[in-house]
Amino acid sequence: MTLSRLRWRARRGTRELDALLGGWLDERYEAADSATRQAFDELLDTQDPDLWDWIMGHAKSPRADWQAIIDDIRARHRL
Repeated sequence: MTLSRLRWRARRGTRELDALLGGWLDERYEAADSATRQAFDELLDTQDPDLWDWIMGHAKSPRADWQAIIDDIRARHRL
């Protein structure tokens, strides 16, 4: 998937999710391995309330590869 298409998909219903997911895309995606890139693409298919709960630490993602991305986002923003 192209970076511009991922950037469009990373835009969510809230500015907070836009910033968190878009920030990871801008800062980490390019250096990520292909499996992590694929996981990020698939993570973007999830619903905003689930993403918010996972990123805020209210719940854990059902997939370890998604959780690794979420943990990285949380660490970068000290959440």
